[in-house]
Amino acid sequence: MLRFGILSTAKIGRELVVPAIQDAENCVVTAIASRDLSKARAMADRFSVPHAFGSYEEMLASDVIDAVYIPLPTAQHIEWSIKAADAGKHVLCEKPIALKAAEIDEVIAARDRNKVLISEAYMVTYSPVWRKVRSLLSEGAIGKLRHVQGAFTYFNRDPGNMRNIPALGGGGLPDIGVYPTITTRFSTGIEPLRVQATTERDPEFGTDIYSSVRADFGSFELSFYISTQLAARQVMVFHGTEGFIEVKSPFNADRYGAEEIEVTNQSHGESRLYRYQDCRQYRLEAEAFARAAAGEDAEVVTLESSRKSQLFIDAIYRASEKDGWEAV
Repeated sequence: MLRFGILSTAKIGRELVVPAIQDAENCVVTAIASRDLSKARAMADRFSVPHAFGSYEEMLASDVIDAVYIPLPTAQHIEWSIKAADAGKHVLCEKPIALKAAEIDEVIAARDRNKVLISEAYMVTYSPVWRKVRSLLSEGAIGKLRHVQGAFTYFNRDPGNMRNIPALGGGGLPDIGVYPTITTRFSTGIEPLRVQATTERDPEFGTDIYSSVRADFGSFELSFYISTQLAARQVMVFHGTEGFIEVKSPFNADRYGAEEIEVTNQSHGESRLYRYQDCRQYRLEAEAFARAAAGEDAEVVTLESSRKSQLFIDAIYRASEKDGWEAV
């Protein structure tokens, strides 16, 4: 059993990741750390976790954990990923792991010198939904892929929310722009070559709140929009020469609607619907991470892939400042 320590009492850990780890077959949460010991103890009691620490450093120095899950604000991901690796702990870090691709080089160096596993927590890549999309595209279920279209939006103008605070790494592209990009890269195995983009920022917060993106992948295009100030919506559609694949509730499984994949092949005159009752993608993520940490053959998000993901986001920001194409 891989023993996890949770670095902070953040909401995503409390509500999604800690329950998933506790439910997993090959890992368990053995410690919670917070800068406020009372908060750490309260969360530890809630989940029957045996150890609570009043500082992150104290937990990293302990021998009661083998790995850490980091759900801190984005701006702190690099610092604590490196500190955890230097303490000899494996690291599962919430996305995005960085705000610039160059920052990930430091984490790669920490991983290599400490011989630990560090992975960015893109839970969608462990979902049976996205594994099925990848399989369908690979087998030519819609002919030759020519276009991918996506959207991810929600409405949040809370000034105290980290998503609206630039110093904490807030903004729409770091928070949700990463999802159309990672799922397209994951399901096709192809990297973007260049992008065009328009981005709008909130005049009060300074964070990016809307982006419309067109990306050239060579053999197909990806177009998507994201916003933190639009009514909630999620969709991804893969359009080929013979049909299309529509992924419903593609990112936050079952929170934006049913977990379904609809496949239409007009050449064969058929339509198929794949339904998933509960894909439990956070549990699958934790189990795959634990297998990889144990040296077993398990597909996880590598830091090299994370660097490519961030190069894509970096290019979108640059493209938003100019007319025309920007190389990734």
